[in-house]
Amino acid sequence: MARATVGFIGLGIMGKPMVRNLLKAGFSVVVHNRSRGAVDLLLAEGGAITAADSPKGVAAACDVVITMLPDSPDVRAVVFGPEGVLEAARPGFLLIDMSTIAPATSIEVAEAMRTRGASALDAPVSGGDKGAIAGTLSIMIGGDAADVERAMPIFEAMWKTIVHVGGPGAGQIVKACNQLVVAINYAAVSEALVLGAAAGVDPAKIVQVLSGGLAASRVMEMRGATMIDRQFAPGFRVNLHRKDLGIVLDTGREVGVPLPVSSLVSQLYAALAAQGGGDLDHSALITVIDRMAGV
Repeated sequence: MARATVGFIGLGIMGKPMVRNLLKAGFSVVVHNRSRGAVDLLLAEGGAITAADSPKGVAAACDVVITMLPDSPDVRAVVFGPEGVLEAARPGFLLIDMSTIAPATSIEVAEAMRTRGASALDAPVSGGDKGAIAGTLSIMIGGDAADVERAMPIFEAMWKTIVHVGGPGAGQIVKACNQLVVAINYAAVSEALVLGAAAGVDPAKIVQVLSGGLAASRVMEMRGATMIDRQFAPGFRVNLHRKDLGIVLDTGREVGVPLPVSSLVSQLYAALAAQGGGDLDHSALITVIDRMAGV
């Protein structure tokens, strides 16, 4: 049986596989993207998918719209800009923003939707491109419980771990915590692999051993082999993780929590970007340790 029609705005590395999973689950999807290439690619694959010429067009055609965009300014442009989602918001409409953005922006969007009788959820995800493809992402949701329940069939089509963490903005707070841990984990794995290799141990053996003990992590599981081979095709780009660490540090300042390790790792990512690595996968942080070690 056919399911509801869902709008989707933002067809990047994460967005495209998420749309494919919605289609596989039986949803019809109306898509929009700033550049047309990703739209044409998905349309060529067939299925119950159509395109709209603007964010407003997507919202007018659907009662539920998902956005998956790079940063807060992109979300604000899609929601508040000319031909934006807000222009078509109406009672019963639900916006699910899955971007990783500043919590204050999520709260602003939720309040604006409320003035139209509509609702919004901030629902960032974790799991990278591989999780998006496999439909095994983790999602942390901020917003009203009734809206979460309404959106649950959509969430279940794309995610494995689904947790309602609080009110508007809470999903972004938890995502900031997630990005903090991931960044520090990449730094730790990078130092371990460079240290072990410099001391004459096979890095593959290091990953094998560490993966079986307390040091095991999803970072090592998903990226250990590619870090050893220095292969950094982007699943999640350095520049995006730098942006996320900016949100982490801003949030720490706002609530009065010192984040000394996060600050240091943020500087390592800044160095990587300054060396031309901004569009590489964030696992490329190991190359900064390589250079520092003279490798």
